[in-house]
Amino acid sequence: MLYDFRSFINPGYYAFGKGTLSRLGQLIDRRKENGKGWTAYLIDIYFKDKNIEAKLPIIAGDLIIWIDPVLEPKTSLVDEYAAQIKAHNPQLPSVVVGMGGGTAMDYGKAVRLMVTNSGASHEYQGLDKIKNPGIYCICIPTISGTGAEVSMTTVLSGPEKKLGIKCDYTMPDEIIFDPELLDTVPDAQRFYTGMDCFIHNVESLEGTWITTMGKAFAEKSNEMCEDVFMNDSLSRIEADEKLMVASILGGNSITYAQVGVCHALSYGLAHVLGIHHGVGNCIVFNQLEKYYPEGYKKFKEMQIKAGVEIPEGICANVTDEQLNVMAAKALANEHMWDNAFGKEWRNHINADIIKDLYRKM
Repeated sequence: MLYDFRSFINPGYYAFGKGTLSRLGQLIDRRKENGKGWTAYLIDIYFKDKNIEAKLPIIAGDLIIWIDPVLEPKTSLVDEYAAQIKAHNPQLPSVVVGMGGGTAMDYGKAVRLMVTNSGASHEYQGLDKIKNPGIYCICIPTISGTGAEVSMTTVLSGPEKKLGIKCDYTMPDEIIFDPELLDTVPDAQRFYTGMDCFIHNVESLEGTWITTMGKAFAEKSNEMCEDVFMNDSLSRIEADEKLMVASILGGNSITYAQVGVCHALSYGLAHVLGIHHGVGNCIVFNQLEKYYPEGYKKFKEMQIKAGVEIPEGICANVTDEQLNVMAAKALANEHMWDNAFGKEWRNHINADIIKDLYRKM
């Protein structure tokens, strides 16, 4: 590994089960001092016209920031949202809630840190750069697979790089897992985020950084992913409960392991073409049979079963300059290549190999 020792942190509180969203008010109230305080909500814009406010304990003085998940999380928007919160009330909120998919939750995790730390968020991209703990953060996933809800990383695209703010302070303090919230997820999106989970588990299990703890999480997570997408006997709510747990386990597996070839290449796609993370991982993994043959085989079985067409030809009109930038961004993820191939990873991968792979996508 690139570091010799770490004592890992997990979220302090979990609430799991159908209808648990209705308890959010209780969880927020116990974080208020003498019953006073306010809450900042960062919510996926999908819910803006779905009367979600009626299901949330929003009171006078609270703030809602609607998050557009089409683009990957950006440091510039983290800073903008943090400024909105500070301008809304000179007293900082008691709680920050991130509700939605990985994008909304990553914004919630990052913004709660930037209201208590000075400077710009891109200055904190990397490991253990945050100095002050953030506002108490509750994450509520409404789609499962990314593992963002249990990850100590919030992945952000900055002016120079796509890299996470990663430290103990990034981990959410509390999570509400309500599988009923997954009911409205379109089948294709459900597949893409589910495969994000499956793929990073494959990368963990095949990587050089794998530990017994990481292996246990990843193996069980992928067993559940395969059941979700291959077992016709599961009801939708049973499948959603399993996918939610698979995401939890998959997110924990990365804490004790690392991603690899697919995520490194996917970061290059996202930086230049703006391809969303789950879709990008599927586009990339579709070309990685050489590197992950068993995982690739299972991936294709689930794809066929789900009836999802993975986009092709997205790099057909990419310029040489763009291709060079994509390859450079991918190569910059040294920890991922180290996990994929070991310390001598430069003997296995280079810019020319990466560009050839991109040309196939």
